[in-house]
Amino acid sequence: MRETLDFLLFDWLKAADLTARERFAEHSTETFAAVLDTCERIARDKFAPFNRLADTQEPHFDGERVHLPQATHDATLAYAESGMLAAAQDYEFGGMQLPCVMEMAGNAFFSKASVAMGGYAMLTSGNASLLMAHGTPLQREVFAKNEFAGRWFGTMCLSEPQAGSSLSDVATRAELEDEADALGPRYRLTGHKMWISGGEHEITENIVHLVLAKVPGPDGKPIPGTKGISLFICPKWLVNECAELTGERNDIVLAGLNHKLGYRGTTNCLLNLGEKGQGAVGYLVGKVGDGLRCMFHMMNEARIGVGLGAVMLGYAGYEASLDYAKQRPQGRPMTAAGKDSASPQRPIIEHADVRRMLLAQKSYVEGGLALELYCARLVDELHTGDNAAEAQAVLDVLIPIAKSWPSEWCLEANSLAIQVLGGYGYTRDFPVEQYWRDQRLNMIHEGTHGIQALDLLGRKVVQQGGASLAALAARIQQTIEHAIQTDWAPQANQLAAALAQVGGATKKAWSTGEPEEALANAVPYMQAFGHTVLAWLWLDVALSVDGTSDFAQGKRAAARYFFAYELPKIGAWLDVVARREPLCRDIKAEYF
Repeated sequence: MRETLDFLLFDWLKAADLTARERFAEHSTETFAAVLDTCERIARDKFAPFNRLADTQEPHFDGERVHLPQATHDATLAYAESGMLAAAQDYEFGGMQLPCVMEMAGNAFFSKASVAMGGYAMLTSGNASLLMAHGTPLQREVFAKNEFAGRWFGTMCLSEPQAGSSLSDVATRAELEDEADALGPRYRLTGHKMWISGGEHEITENIVHLVLAKVPGPDGKPIPGTKGISLFICPKWLVNECAELTGERNDIVLAGLNHKLGYRGTTNCLLNLGEKGQGAVGYLVGKVGDGLRCMFHMMNEARIGVGLGAVMLGYAGYEASLDYAKQRPQGRPMTAAGKDSASPQRPIIEHADVRRMLLAQKSYVEGGLALELYCARLVDELHTGDNAAEAQAVLDVLIPIAKSWPSEWCLEANSLAIQVLGGYGYTRDFPVEQYWRDQRLNMIHEGTHGIQALDLLGRKVVQQGGASLAALAARIQQTIEHAIQTDWAPQANQLAAALAQVGGATKKAWSTGEPEEALANAVPYMQAFGHTVLAWLWLDVALSVDGTSDFAQGKRAAARYFFAYELPKIGAWLDVVARREPLCRDIKAEYF
């Protein structure tokens, strides 16, 4: 994996060029490599050996405390000590001022080694980064700084038992108690939060919950919809303005743990706020009614992070099945005279169908890695580049793909890894079944598959008169024009036709102006859109490969596979979109 990662970063994306920018001026190719080396070492030594342990000894609650394996404590604290929690933050805040693309590349090792054990750190980094953007100076000093240092960990508390993805139905209530508290206007929160990853543990001395809740309107009733949603800091243990624990437990109670198919190493909790008294203490972040805007500030990075986690689970399965296929003898060559049972068995990697499954996995996981790193590179352009508007436009339309495409197709990669191992793939003697179980969460995590599709077709491709789609199409066209002058001309023409199909289907979907008609087939649209994007990236990557080494030939083979076996699928997906197929919209519930 490291060779592929280095190639994508430095040969394809030219990450070293970022050191010419003021923010990254103290970095070099050497410091970037040192960060990757450190992450690779910690992931190898502290995370990977205990991935199965975290799965089999899943968190349990004895009524008072949540118990986790000691290995989880050791791994997460080693991560904190590495400085990666604050990797992209300013030097003066204890950060390394790493580009987003290098931060994501470093975190890829942890996702591959144990995505569930790494979940605590990802949540903490996102929580603290949000406070850096929207918190007061004291909130940043007390809460964010201690999270970046690994003293405290953090969570994001959005969903509720009756309101999963429908945040407008959030019912947690926040009543003002003291407008003048030094840590921010102090409220009392009552309600329930469900599916809270990292919501209870004793890895660190405190947990900083970021909680969405509604402040009542003048009539004392919650404001309907999302406009009334505000964001609050609710620490597990109350603290003073010097970041010292007061010894008083906040009124946030663990009601129970959710026991999941996979991702078992991360606690997943139902939390009750205000169960014991007048409510949980929460400090307002930003303004009343500004909660969703604050929460979604970090959404680009969060969705890239989830997509990257999906990629790396797929990558782990691919490498395991590749190693197995090279060693497992089974079957003999077929000749015109039939099989010679006296001849020696051959490794299963010599069978064409096994190579097909391995090539599929390779095209999914290496293409997915290119997608996530490309998006992270766009984040760097957005923050430090010369053309932030273009970077934002392209990123807007790619973010739903960055989250959704790997969660679907790297799940397929994990399924194929099990298939390569055959019966052994279903056993716990091999890791591929756990990778599949861990992976299955990602189609739900950070916005479900259907929600990403609605965002893509319902908002992103039509916003500002289609400006974001046009910006992406322009970049794809540049690659096509480059490739048309090379041996990749057939693939360039195929990609041009696919891009035209996507554009045509987009117009036909919206031709009546009726959202219900346009969006009924949003998921097939997203599948086709995603495959077109991945074909573009594979073509661009293939154009960057030099030489005839096995590494280079492997990249070209994966690119050819994607064009030969995957891109042709988009026709069926776009067909139902273009004709606004009404079946799924019109069928009556009673028919089921």
